[in-house]
Amino acid sequence: MSVSLDGPLARSLAAAEPLDEFEAWFAERRAAHAFRVGQAPLEALDDWSFDPVTGNLGHRSGRFFTIEGLRVTAAGRTHEQPVIRQPEVGILGILTRTVDGIPRFLMQAKMEPGNPGLLQLSPTIQATYSNYTGVHGGQPVRFLDHFRRPDRGRVVTDVLQSENGCWFLHKRNRNMIVQVDEEVEPHPDFHWLTLGQLGALLRRDNTVNMDARSVLACLPLAGPAPSSAGRADGTAGDDARYSDTELRSWFTAELARRHTRTQLVPLAELADWRREDGTIRHRTGRYFDIVGITAEAASREVARWSQPLLRPHGQGLAAFLTRRIDGIPHLLARASAEAGLSNGMEIGPTVQHIPGDCGQPDRVPFLDLVRDADPSAIRYDAVHSDEGGRFQHSESRYLVVETDDDQVPLDPPPGYLWLTPGQLNSLVQHQSYVNVQARTLLACLGLGAVTRP
Repeated sequence: MSVSLDGPLARSLAAAEPLDEFEAWFAERRAAHAFRVGQAPLEALDDWSFDPVTGNLGHRSGRFFTIEGLRVTAAGRTHEQPVIRQPEVGILGILTRTVDGIPRFLMQAKMEPGNPGLLQLSPTIQATYSNYTGVHGGQPVRFLDHFRRPDRGRVVTDVLQSENGCWFLHKRNRNMIVQVDEEVEPHPDFHWLTLGQLGALLRRDNTVNMDARSVLACLPLAGPAPSSAGRADGTAGDDARYSDTELRSWFTAELARRHTRTQLVPLAELADWRREDGTIRHRTGRYFDIVGITAEAASREVARWSQPLLRPHGQGLAAFLTRRIDGIPHLLARASAEAGLSNGMEIGPTVQHIPGDCGQPDRVPFLDLVRDADPSAIRYDAVHSDEGGRFQHSESRYLVVETDDDQVPLDPPPGYLWLTPGQLNSLVQHQSYVNVQARTLLACLGLGAVTRP
């Protein structure tokens, strides 16, 4: 099952060229630079310190991000946790250029200290506002001008998208794809790939990073897709179980009925969280820790630095259940309430189980159905990590699992709705609709990484 693309994008998707050249390039980039990451007590991090009054952890510049306390009250329950507060809007951008009729996408081999394996495939540009305005005092961000002055090319997509709403507070990035006609100055850390090649790489564990997956999910459909019942104007078509208007009404009703109150509080006031052994951890040892690291990477704008990272306990799971309704593949979407999202809720996959989310209910609907799925029903299965610049070894298993009426009815429980991949793609063209976990799976659908039932 996949979301069909039309025109030049379809040619790029069909161009599943061998990956031999990519393999050689990626191995060469891994060997070309010395990457080192070590652990360090939070109190010993260069340029980072705890505020003597609030206990909040921040950078001496007052920029980048802070670790603060968050109190969340919802459905009669209150929980507290540390949260990453980064009010800046970053840029995640991919350049595309058509060569011999086939669009190719410029990807970067980027080291992030929290990545499993350190080096992963990232967008052409992946930079916070503090990074690209030079607060770190390092080298300028390469290719930045193409995204700050997109009039040099043609904007394919440009939309604000959220990041992990369980651990970030109101964090958003500008997700952009810009098409250029002129040749782009080559650099050894960058490589052109077709959509077909990227789809093949999305089948691999921990290869395409979270930011690249998010941007690729925002590729607009250029025409109708048999698997999504889409129309060229982006509407769902008569074959979707619910019209686009009904879908948006469901989303609005879910948003309106949720009453979540979030409040920033001093980190020092979190009763169940404490500083010990150079980390911040929960008194039970559960959920996640805030740890300190030192890093070296000659390929980065700054060669040496130190910072805090959030390190969850255990692997997460994100999965869409899928079934055909009147012959058309649908996905079971969930209204995912996450305190750190700007609206408090976005559309997520059927199952989104994060062991480090201390606000998560004890029982997650459909979790056992996904975990116990027969291998013959699994259409996609890969492990991907979260953003390695803020999270250390934060991984989730991503699945698409085929189901039927005996397991999941056409009228699912409240908070769930069947929609087509085309409808999800239409929603992702707008901000504050689709969360980062659902965008990863949408990217896999769109680039053919998910097999047909």
